[in-house]
Amino acid sequence: MTRPEVAERAAALRADRVPYVHARVVMAARPTSAKAGDEAIIYPDGTMEGFVGGACAESTVRAQALALLDSGEPLLLRITPTPEDAPPSEPGTLSVHNPCLSGGTLEIFLEPVVPAPLLAVHGESPIAAALRAMGPRLGYQVSGWPGPTDPAGQPEPVAAVVVASHGRDEEEVLTAALAAGAPYVGLVASRKRAEAVLAGLGVDAAAAGRVHSPAGLDIGARTPEEVALSVLAEIVALRRRPSGRPVASAAAEQPVVAVDPVCGMSVAAVDASLHLDHQGGTYYFCGSGCLRAFAADPAGYLPAAGDAATGDNATGDTAT
Repeated sequence: MTRPEVAERAAALRADRVPYVHARVVMAARPTSAKAGDEAIIYPDGTMEGFVGGACAESTVRAQALALLDSGEPLLLRITPTPEDAPPSEPGTLSVHNPCLSGGTLEIFLEPVVPAPLLAVHGESPIAAALRAMGPRLGYQVSGWPGPTDPAGQPEPVAAVVVASHGRDEEEVLTAALAAGAPYVGLVASRKRAEAVLAGLGVDAAAAGRVHSPAGLDIGARTPEEVALSVLAEIVALRRRPSGRPVASAAAEQPVVAVDPVCGMSVAAVDASLHLDHQGGTYYFCGSGCLRAFAADPAGYLPAAGDAATGDNATGDTAT
């Protein structure tokens, strides 16, 4: 995939609200197959398009990229063939020793691109208009309910649903939002009217209790803009936060990352990776060399391979 093709694919992914990680080689010391400026896109399933190095470097990039989709923070990844006697990595950087590299050192900038969270606003009231105007300034993509659909035609999950319609279709939208599992569901109404609306939803008490009404934090709001501010403040206060774990530990804990039983590298445990099924377990490898070494003598590596098996209960030795 050429650089223009990477840029074109990235633009299409952003338009379709598909998360991905953009990888760009910023330094390549000989001998390396990658060159400064080479680019790739890594998808949430571990699939990679483009080129940022050979199989060994690719496995490291893939594993770290998957961890970054959780934190949303960019990373300068340094991959070296030999251990370096260097101080601990600075924030935003990570040095990884990959013994499979052919000799050169790579520095690759990884930038996660995550779609803006969706805020669905139902209603045409002044408060609804204020929410639509202020939401994008806080990083939300504002839509109506039920919001946009993904490329497969399925409704995209929303971060928050706010009903501010002054009695129009409130019960229908609230019930649908609760059924969809929206993390935040708010109703802009007086306390007395909210009680009547929630009583008529036909849902159990636990579900009705998930509706925030009166929506918003108590900041003494009076104007539509102040009410919208209080609602957005409550959404921000209750939103899910990234784990904030360092990338190295996050990669080790993510279920999509395994350990190469031959060289000990962290690799992405996805179908696109090199893997082999052996005696009920699936083992993932950074490159074909490690896979062949394991296939030739599994018993020689199994004592140190406890963390590499995924427990898929597969049978037979089938390399991919």
